[in-house]
Amino acid sequence: MIPAAPTSLLRERLQALGFDDVRVAAVGPGPLAPLRAWLEAGQHADMHWMERTADRRLDPTLVLPGARSIILLGVNYWSEALRRPQPASGPAPLWARYALHADYHDTIKPGLVAAGRVLEELAGVTAADYRYYVDTGPVLERSWAARAGLGFTGKNAMLISRRHGNWLFLAAILTRVELAPDAPVRTRHRQQDVGLLCGRCTRCLDACPTAAFAAPGVVDARRCVSYQTIENKGVIPRALRAGIGARIYGCDVCLEVCPWNRFAQAGRQLLLSARYDVAALSLAEILALTPERFAEVFRRTPIKRLKLAGLLRNACIVAGNSGDRTLLPALVALATAAALPLVRAHAVWAVFRLGGGAALQDAARSETDPVVRAEYEAEARAGG
Repeated sequence: MIPAAPTSLLRERLQALGFDDVRVAAVGPGPLAPLRAWLEAGQHADMHWMERTADRRLDPTLVLPGARSIILLGVNYWSEALRRPQPASGPAPLWARYALHADYHDTIKPGLVAAGRVLEELAGVTAADYRYYVDTGPVLERSWAARAGLGFTGKNAMLISRRHGNWLFLAAILTRVELAPDAPVRTRHRQQDVGLLCGRCTRCLDACPTAAFAAPGVVDARRCVSYQTIENKGVIPRALRAGIGARIYGCDVCLEVCPWNRFAQAGRQLLLSARYDVAALSLAEILALTPERFAEVFRRTPIKRLKLAGLLRNACIVAGNSGDRTLLPALVALATAAALPLVRAHAVWAVFRLGGGAALQDAARSETDPVVRAEYEAEARAGG
């Protein structure tokens, strides 16, 4: 049997590594996120890995046999440098705040490696007795974090911390070590009820630009700006493009409007590396990116996984929503000469939104790719 470890000392040591909050949940049956209902409703869109790993997400002992505890770790990424008005006006692209850092998967991992060594030291175990993940494994971090009292699940489906607001990266360590669990955030009602500490507030639900909430605490990824601009690798539905507005990568709207953020303080950022320079890029610069320049600018950021084609696709939508006709030459060039149909298709949409469709008459006649032709045909039906 793995001996119990002193939770208070463990918490102190892990916080010293740079984790802003450390909580513990006991592995066992109990209320977790309604994952199966969400999957059965198709609200995960094409994130098929969620289906493949559903059993393991619901039962940590399938990930680590004999797991007794889960250590939940929060890293606060809020900074006053990230404050901005919302919604933004004009053509300046908006990035999800978390993306304005070096890739958190990479920068938090050394902290997890060090945390594992602390666990080995304090509990007398080996690396075989724990596994760690930072948003990369089959773990329902937000649900376990709510059970451990790191925060509570808000109506925006996010973990909301009384200390850090909505601005936490989450990591988890599954371990066979028995640790004293922390209590969930105390309420007068059942702990598992979503949004109890939100009260009557519905700001997040009301503010969503694409009406992505199927119910309080339930996000339909198919309508979510974050899913569409990051996880969706194909064509973004025309009906959602106007709602994307200036958001070029991800969306913070349902986080930004939350009143609990008034308690948020700037994080120590010991396990993060700011890349606020990304936010200084103009839309014109992004539309002109070459593969070499994309690799140079976005190296070691989470944006790199989007690849150049995905970023240009998103930039075309932002440009089409901007009303800035000075972007038309760049968009026409993408609509007629971009190598990938995905980029050409969204550039066509943007050109028509800005009233420049006449410049694409010749391109429309010669276009053979079905994805791009579908955009021209949709514009023709709309009288563009």
